[in-house]
Amino acid sequence: MQTLRCLRSAWKLFQPGSEGAARRHYSHPCSQGSIGLLFDIDGVLVRGQTPIPAAKQCFKKLVDHQGKYKVPVVFVTNAGNSIRQTKAEHLSHVLDVEVSPEQVMLSHSPLRMFTQFHQMCVLVSGQGPVEEVARMLGFQNIVTIDKLRESYPLLDIVDHNRRPKGSIPPTKGLQQIDAVILFGEPIRWETNLQLILDVLLTNGNPDRNWNNMQYPHIPVLACNMDLMWMTEAKNPRFGHGMFLVCLESLYKKVTGHDLKYEALIGKPSIVTYNYAELLVRKQAERLGWATPVKRLYAIGDNPMADIYGANLYNRYLQAAQYPQAQTRAKQSGAHAQAGYQTPNTTSTELGGTPGVFGPGSDLPEACRSILVCTGVYSKEELPSDTGHTVTEQRTFHGHRDFGFDPSLMQPSYVVQDVNDAVELVFQQEGWPLD
Repeated sequence: MQTLRCLRSAWKLFQPGSEGAARRHYSHPCSQGSIGLLFDIDGVLVRGQTPIPAAKQCFKKLVDHQGKYKVPVVFVTNAGNSIRQTKAEHLSHVLDVEVSPEQVMLSHSPLRMFTQFHQMCVLVSGQGPVEEVARMLGFQNIVTIDKLRESYPLLDIVDHNRRPKGSIPPTKGLQQIDAVILFGEPIRWETNLQLILDVLLTNGNPDRNWNNMQYPHIPVLACNMDLMWMTEAKNPRFGHGMFLVCLESLYKKVTGHDLKYEALIGKPSIVTYNYAELLVRKQAERLGWATPVKRLYAIGDNPMADIYGANLYNRYLQAAQYPQAQTRAKQSGAHAQAGYQTPNTTSTELGGTPGVFGPGSDLPEACRSILVCTGVYSKEELPSDTGHTVTEQRTFHGHRDFGFDPSLMQPSYVVQDVNDAVELVFQQEGWPLD
């Protein structure tokens, strides 16, 4: 496995005085330097706009009587149609506790680290304030889908009502697009699919003719690979992963080539959990913990996103400890290879950034996954004779480019809801529940 390297520019973003280092109040925990909690949101804390009752119960255990957090808490969601401030305000209202933006990690948050694209002209796709989101992440030269269709009025004609009436309006033309950023599922899928395909097949200039021989295409970075997600409806709804399946299928059908991604970000990619751990680390410092966080507990409802990602990151952490374990074994005269295996982690699973944010020596020892049954997953899916086993999932809902290992879908623990999950963590750590 490739040796971990430190991305110093990322670490500097979270030093005192930076936006990511905003002050936060915490209460002293029962055991310093031990754990950090990663919470998924949809299906764990809320379903659509409706809070899950267990969410308020569990957060009463995580703050003291003054509302100060006892442990580092980060909300890790694959949603990406808002800015962190908006999501923090929503969570504060839903949970009846103060949630600050530095505790919120959206699917696109790690794009702050992809500085090599920040000066490029990028086409952004999604819904909500996508241009504002892109600027806050560091992108400076942004083209939205709406701006693209207005500049090239003949491209978007699937909806007959959008076809030009009367004389054909002139093409305004735009700067050549250097990369495509996919934040989340759009509202008009046919428009986004058509225009993104136009950009990919013309090397970023829709004024040109399609060129199927232009391969590979300009870089594509995608956030949020969730095939489905849970809202108020009884059954899961289409997520951005479904849009990606459509885009990949169309590109393959037209060109005969596979659509390639420069980066796939969001759960279950390792870069997402690495970035979340960095946020936990900074909170631990403000708690006054003298030692690094030793264990992460990741609580989620989606076996393919939350559980697979947490387990994949745990495997990565174990591999990071392999050189140290090998050295200790040599010093003690034991066989260096005994009991250790280095996983074959792909660049896709790493999220497109083969490195670690912050000092690698401070990485946690483990990341444990907790599956709740209030969202995408429910106990009714379990075969009656296998106990809490989720590896028998009928189909692979993960992204095309992720190597599927069924064992990574097996959670460390299965509980009914998020309140049970927090109580379980406290029991595992030997902390009082009051």
